Amino acid sequence: MKSLRLAWLKLRREWRAGEHLVLLLALLVAVSSLTAVSFFTSRVERAMAQRANEILAADLRLRSSQPLSPDYLQHAKALGLKTAEGEFFNSVIVLNDASSISSARAMGLGYPLRGRLKVSDRLNGEAYETTQLPAIGEVWADPRLLSRLSANVGSSLQVGKSMLTVSKVLESRPDQGSQFVDLAPTLLLRPEDVAATGLVDVGSRLQYLQLFAGSAQAIAEFNTWWSAHRQPGERLETLHDASPQVQSSIERAAKFLNLTALTSVLLAGVAVAMGARRYATRHLDIVALMKSMGASQALVLAISTIELGLLGVIAGVLGTAMGYVAQLGLAFFARDLLSGELPAPSLNPLWLGMLTPLIVLAGFALPPLLQLKRVPPARVLRHNASPPKLRYFTVYGVAAIAVIALLIALVRDVRLVVYVAFGTVATILVLALAGWLLVRSLGGLRRAVGVSWRYGVANIARRGRESVVQLVAFGLGLMVLLLLLVVRNDLLTDWRLSLPANAPNQFLINISPDKVDALTKFFIDHGVATPQLVPMLRARLVSVNGNAPTQHAQQSDDRARGFLEREANLTWAKDLQEGNKIVAGQWWNANDGGGPRVSVEKNLADSLRLKLGDAIAFNVGGESITAVVTSFREVRWDSFKPNFFMVFSPGVLDKVIGTYITSIHLGKSQRSVMSDFYRQFPEVTAIDIDALLTQIRSVMDNAAVAIQYVFAFSLLAGISVLLAAVQATRDERRYESAMLRTLGASRRIVLQSVAAEFIVLGLLAGILGACAASAVGYYLATEVFNLKYHFDFNVWWIGLLGGVLLVGTTGIAVTRSVVNVPPAASLRES
Repeated sequence: MKSLRLAWLKLRREWRAGEHLVLLLALLVAVSSLTAVSFFTSRVERAMAQRANEILAADLRLRSSQPLSPDYLQHAKALGLKTAEGEFFNSVIVLNDASSISSARAMGLGYPLRGRLKVSDRLNGEAYETTQLPAIGEVWADPRLLSRLSANVGSSLQVGKSMLTVSKVLESRPDQGSQFVDLAPTLLLRPEDVAATGLVDVGSRLQYLQLFAGSAQAIAEFNTWWSAHRQPGERLETLHDASPQVQSSIERAAKFLNLTALTSVLLAGVAVAMGARRYATRHLDIVALMKSMGASQALVLAISTIELGLLGVIAGVLGTAMGYVAQLGLAFFARDLLSGELPAPSLNPLWLGMLTPLIVLAGFALPPLLQLKRVPPARVLRHNASPPKLRYFTVYGVAAIAVIALLIALVRDVRLVVYVAFGTVATILVLALAGWLLVRSLGGLRRAVGVSWRYGVANIARRGRESVVQLVAFGLGLMVLLLLLVVRNDLLTDWRLSLPANAPNQFLINISPDKVDALTKFFIDHGVATPQLVPMLRARLVSVNGNAPTQHAQQSDDRARGFLEREANLTWAKDLQEGNKIVAGQWWNANDGGGPRVSVEKNLADSLRLKLGDAIAFNVGGESITAVVTSFREVRWDSFKPNFFMVFSPGVLDKVIGTYITSIHLGKSQRSVMSDFYRQFPEVTAIDIDALLTQIRSVMDNAAVAIQYVFAFSLLAGISVLLAAVQATRDERRYESAMLRTLGASRRIVLQSVAAEFIVLGLLAGILGACAASAVGYYLATEVFNLKYHFDFNVWWIGLLGGVLLVGTTGIAVTRSVVNVPPAASLRES
């Protein structure tokens, strides 16, 4: 209690004296920037997830072959969720002498809960969004179905025992599927019309649906409740189950947002480090006085620790409140670019805001505190008596561990944190070495410049270690800001270019070998780029290293369970496909003479617990084929090109009769091509994925907007870092200015010397910051985001100019008030 009372009294006294201003400002920068980014990005991530969930037409989709309990709907409504229900079944649709298989979907009011239906008033007409559903006695038909039946709006289709009139062309629905399920063209009708068709009876292959949408908390609560009440055969689907392509885009967007938040934390950490350093320096004399009056080392450490802890709590509360207000501003300015209302932010930043100042203080202020307790009492009489220096590992190791732990807790992406942390450490070492070389090389330069520059250069050389520390702080701040610029301009652009305007928007499957030539000729004749056909066949995994595959799989993993329960799509290839990247092992050489080999997608390999060298066996048409796993791949599912979980080497599956798959791009003017295609190739299944492409481009656009606005906030945090770095030498500069002016130097000469000093530091910091930002950006692009990286030389001149302007302007702005203080006042205070 004594330590707490003394710490509180000391905090109040030093607060009134302005002693904690720099440190508090640094902590507020840390907490407010971090919480603002976290609040805002949580809202954007939730908004993107909701819009991506349009691929389900809901947030959750419950399906079963048995009628679903109405208790699910009642409980969902009690939680405040929106609901809809329906059913779907396959049926033969007849018009005159023509017929075609169709997926009939009878959906109730409220459908879809996410996204919009797109319809047109005639075949190949202009599509538009609608919130309506077909009227009773009417249907909306897929253009593929109408083309196969030679029908159009106004035609009467026979559905079972009923005749239903086509009132709209159903161009797309949010949940039309993207995993080669729901392959038959859709016929949308009302549930009230199903009974009259006579198609629903005992033994009918009918699937029942319930859809749910609402807040993330309510969805999570319903998911937990349903898990405890689920019945056999029921399956609750999420976005990942519906579309790995959209999920892949969401994960990549989250990485971009996490990277932006991560850089803000680095900026905040640098600011706090400089503030804590100044705090420790200014308290050397106070601690020496306390120890000369009998205070023990333990009491000194306890008082200082509790005092900073109280300061951390104050900074946490104020900074979190400031961060919340700041994110409201971000959301307000982004309202026109982020279509729709942003959902409420997650509450996670609240505990993050309270924990951040304590962790940062423990990392950056604890080492100086440990040094403070060893201040000799003799410092009261001899000002040059200083505590022994701490080992570098003690000082920087604790700080690094604290910050890395905070970053991992924030972004939950160890790989991303490791790359940025490694780049930061490398930058620190290079900046420290460059600073040391600069200080050593300034002797000759001092004799070749004018008076103002001579004073400025002399300040850098004379301070030595302090100049190196400032250079590291300036360089880190600029590196992080330039890295954000690289992310905002280059990586984000590369990501968006990875899904160009002419990305494939039609998948064609079930192409028999005897139709390959005719299909290729059809598209060439219609002016469509020659499609690349990829072989595909179905097979079932039967063993891994001679054992049942269930012994290797994680049974809780849906991906592994689905791969084991159903037949898998397999292919073979000579060369590695575009959008695939080997992350372990090696791709085969066609001339190396090896036996059957297979390459496995990395996430599936983890789910099945496969290792390089494992022998996996498939049953292919009654024949067992065994191959050795020689590589693991990362697959860009959002490239919208035919991709497979498992790819075999040539010569293993070539003789097995299978089918082909391909993807093509059709422009708006080529929409009528598919009508001819359906009539000429009725056995080939075409899947229109325009709606899916729109979803992913929406994710990209939202991520771009978020990063632009967070970049603006991080820029302010970066400027605060520069202010903190300059403030760290404020006291010393005030004394030097007073001495120079007492000895006859004019105020103009002193200001010019300060400008020269900071321009030199800014020049070097800008050059090295640009180098580091380019290097870290390259590794992030190639190793984390799986993108092609193009070096942008604009970063270099921006770094050079920005270093000179930002560091020079900041240094002059902060020290200007110091120079304006009368010399007599400064010398009396010293």
